[in-house]
Amino acid sequence: MTDRKPAIDLENLPAPETGMVVTLFLTVRRVARSRAFYSEVLGGQVVLEENPCIVKLANSWVIMNPGGGPTPDKPDITVVDYEPGDTVSSFMNLRVADIDAVYRDWSAKGATFLTPPLDRGPEKRCYLRDPDGYLIEVGQATGMLEGVFAKKRPEDLPG
Repeated sequence: MTDRKPAIDLENLPAPETGMVVTLFLTVRRVARSRAFYSEVLGGQVVLEENPCIVKLANSWVIMNPGGGPTPDKPDITVVDYEPGDTVSSFMNLRVADIDAVYRDWSAKGATFLTPPLDRGPEKRCYLRDPDGYLIEVGQATGMLEGVFAKKRPEDLPG
């Protein structure tokens, strides 16, 4: 085992001088595979290769590492790999300027979408999964820009 110092892009490290930035942490099974997906397919910039892997994606960062057991700063908490299925409680949402161009570009680079972009009225959107099965929504505001919004569900209405 070598003690090779990891290459790091300090200028793009999510380390604000004041205030805060928001990042997304994903537990991944194979860091190299996920790093390639977020950088080569989605066009992110690798800031740190591993331990943890950090990829700058547009105006945010995706931080990736394998799961693990409790640590002194998170006692009694185990971070586990995501088990993909047909239910999710949260997902990444990427907002783009031209969803049709993104769909063509990312498909050509190996992304597998669940459907092509569909016009939902307020927006056009489609979904794909990353190598670990995490769901990613890709959306473009269309009708929203003209005042068209999703209809409220009856349970969301007052009274």
